[in-house]
Amino acid sequence: MNAKKTAVLLMNVGSPDRPEKTAVRKYLSEFLNDRRVIDLPWLLQKFLVNLIIIPFRVKKSTGLYQKLWTPMGSPLIYFTEELKNKLQDILGDDFKIFTGMRYGNPGYKTALSKIKEKNFHRLIVFPLFPQQAMSTTETAIAAVEKEIKRLNLKTEVIQVEQFYNHPVFINAFVNRIHDYLPETFDHIVFSYHGLPNRQVEKCHPGIRVKKCFCTTEMPDFGRFCYRAACYATTRLITEKLNPDKKNYTTSFQSRLTKNWLSPFTDEIILNKLQEGKKKILVVAPSFVTDCLETIVEIEEDYRKMFIEKGGEDLQLVKSLNAENEWVLALKEILLTSLQKQ
Repeated sequence: MNAKKTAVLLMNVGSPDRPEKTAVRKYLSEFLNDRRVIDLPWLLQKFLVNLIIIPFRVKKSTGLYQKLWTPMGSPLIYFTEELKNKLQDILGDDFKIFTGMRYGNPGYKTALSKIKEKNFHRLIVFPLFPQQAMSTTETAIAAVEKEIKRLNLKTEVIQVEQFYNHPVFINAFVNRIHDYLPETFDHIVFSYHGLPNRQVEKCHPGIRVKKCFCTTEMPDFGRFCYRAACYATTRLITEKLNPDKKNYTTSFQSRLTKNWLSPFTDEIILNKLQEGKKKILVVAPSFVTDCLETIVEIEEDYRKMFIEKGGEDLQLVKSLNAENEWVLALKEILLTSLQKQ
């Protein structure tokens, strides 16, 4: 009965089911044992993750999720569900929208099972990650492809590629930033989720990240370089925002070691404070949904650090979440992907 209907699977990273140790441990185990998240030799990965990282991290992570949790649950989950419902309303009966988290619930496997049951004409897989990376877009697509094969799902599959440079995505973030009166701040920090340098270097065999040839430009041979895409995102936003060229910095957060993408956001924030920048606005354009990394890491932890060191204000620009402009932007990105087929 759905022979002419299109299924759309919105994918995000996911969240524990509850802010409790058992649920957090389960989530971390699924997440950190992913070969595309920690791309070390198999035995070393298993040893580090299951015998060192998780046992020592689960208590702290549980505390962080307890800070994040709301009466509605995890912001990443309920904002994604709200986004799904709004997108369904504007796309109408020719589409059926599903959500699937790469890790945790609601899971992508459950969504794909429902899609198979309904016999859709085609499936659009839409990873909600603006800049492609091995540990986000690539693992999401690989997991979906594996499950489609297991289910023997016979339908046309279309993947929405990274969309950091799509005008509607840029405009949505520019307008979001304008809501915070950026001209009243001393400096703007564009903070992106960090990655191990080795993962970025895989895009450029034989070239070290610090010598990456597509940091500020985006030639075709570097279009899947995560670092380059982040710098390009900042450039595209600031060109529309039109701030002083010296008034913003691109940086990377959530590092586990010094051998991750730099400069590091926390260090940049303190460096700018030493330069006399007392009011800083932080934008996180690698996250379209507010989550642990934005609400707790930036809005709480970085702000507390900044104020304690003598700063006056550090303000996070809330992400796009389920704002109406972002819903319309998603629709356009999705339809653009369809037109390319």
